[in-house]
Amino acid sequence: MAQLTCTNLTLRYGENVLVRGLSFEVNAGDYLCIVGENGSGKSTLVRTLLHLQAPAEGKIEAGDGLSANEIGYLPQQTLVQRDFPASVREIVLSGCQSRMGLRPFYNKEEKALANENMEKMDIMHLADRCYRELSGGQQQRVLLARALCATRKLLFLDEPVSGLDPRATAEMYELIERLNRKERITIIMVSHDIHAALRYATHILHIEENVFFGTKYDYMKSPIGRYFMKLHHGKMDIRSGKPGKEKDLSKIPAMHTNMVKGGE
Repeated sequence: MAQLTCTNLTLRYGENVLVRGLSFEVNAGDYLCIVGENGSGKSTLVRTLLHLQAPAEGKIEAGDGLSANEIGYLPQQTLVQRDFPASVREIVLSGCQSRMGLRPFYNKEEKALANENMEKMDIMHLADRCYRELSGGQQQRVLLARALCATRKLLFLDEPVSGLDPRATAEMYELIERLNRKERITIIMVSHDIHAALRYATHILHIEENVFFGTKYDYMKSPIGRYFMKLHHGKMDIRSGKPGKEKDLSKIPAMHTNMVKGGE
C-alpha cells in the first residue's frame, strides 16, 4: 500500500517554477533516491512532502495509516548545527517531542526509545559527550538516531553523507540500508551520489527538465538514466548497481517528454 502519493505537483522556489506535473507514489518498504543536478528542486520537494511548504499545484496524500508524527527527517547540517552545545542524549531525546503532547518531561518509554536508537547507531558510549566535540560521522549517527525516535515507518534524508570522509560515508549508507532491509523503514533520500543511489535504492526519482520515476533497473536502461550515469562517469552493472565494464553511452536518444515513468 502506498504511504505517500503525489499527483500533478508543481513546485516553486520564489517566482521560479522548478517542477511541473510531478506524480509518483512511495510504498511501504521502498528505498527511493531523489537525484538531479543542483537547483533542480530536490530539496524543495522534500520540504513540500514534509508540509514545510505548500505545493503551487497538485496534492500529496498519506496512506497505510501514516500520520505526520510518524515521519523522521534528517536535514542537511549547517555549520551552526554542527557546533550545537548539547549532549548526545539530549539531542536524540529531542526526536521524541512529537510524542509528548503538552507534557514538559520525557517519560520512561521515550527515554528507553532514545537508548534503543543510540544502540542501533552504535553511539551509546557517546551518550554523555557534547555533540559539538564529535566527528562528522558520529554527528550524523546522532541525528539519525534522533530521526528514528520520531518514526518507525518513514525516514526523509537530505544529503545524509554530505561532508563525510569515505569511511564514514560507507558506514552511513550501510546503516541506512539496514534500517530499510531489516527494520522495514521506508527511505526517501536526496543524493548527488548516483553510484550509491543505484546500489542501494529500489526506486529512482530523477528531477530535471525530463522527469523519471521507476525502479532503479528501469532507470539504468532509460535514456535519462544512461545520460546521467555518463555525465557522472557512470560504469554500472545493471543487475547489481555496482561498478562494471564501461559501455559506449555516446548514442543516447534525445529526450523530449516532461515525464518518463519506468515500469514496475
